[in-house]
Amino acid sequence: HYEDVLVPPIKGCIDREQTKKRYEHINAFEKMLVDEGTTILKFYLHISKDAQKERLIARQKDPAKQWKFNPSDLDARQDWDKYMKSYEEIFDKCNTAAAPWYIVPADRKWYRNYVVSEIIAKTLVQMDPKFPKVAIDPKQYVVE
Repeated sequence: HYEDVLVPPIKGCIDREQTKKRYEHINAFEKMLVDEGTTILKFYLHISKDAQKERLIARQKDPAKQWKFNPSDLDARQDWDKYMKSYEEIFDKCNTAAAPWYIVPADRKWYRNYVVSEIIAKTLVQMDPKFPKVAIDPKQYVVE
């Protein structure tokens, strides 16, 4: 649902009031999920404009990566500053205690993976998940 508050305002498809209403809907939806026991982890994997350029060039040149190349990425790149501003607003309006954003530097994939893994591992420890209690003795049944 974040795509609905990222691209349409930049493309002029929705106005400020519609964008504000969508933020409210997102926050209400995420709160409902959390209230019902869902843990939400939101990661923004931030790459610099220079790293994005390197990756796009690699997609053009490397036959193993060409399937990832999309000319529309070049159009979006022209609006880099608008996208960054829009992301900042998303983080400001939709970063809640129930569903916080984690902004992860992602120019180096090993570091990105480390940070995301640490956050997930810490969250799992806090959640302390357990196997459900077994209501029957499975051993008493014969599987044929």
